[in-house]
Amino acid sequence: MPSLGWQELVIVLIIVVIIFGAGKLPEIGGAMGKSIKEFKKESEEVNAIGDGTSATSTNAGTVSQSVDSTQVRADEI
Repeated sequence: MPSLGWQELVIVLIIVVIIFGAGKLPEIGGAMGKSIKEFKKESEEVNAIGDGTSATSTNAGTVSQSVDSTQVRADEI
């Protein structure tokens, strides 16, 4: 797949400005930034779960805890 050069990026930017208008570009950029930030956060949580720890998000921050993979039978309780 060929990479995009500066000419192609300029054309895409012009088309975006025509479609959405210059006033909406900051809102679109902010929404994209938030989406990327949340995607990175979720992918880090998935990686932490795969490593044997899970991240729990709270108002004070993120708390990591160990995931116990042992199973308890119903008659042992």
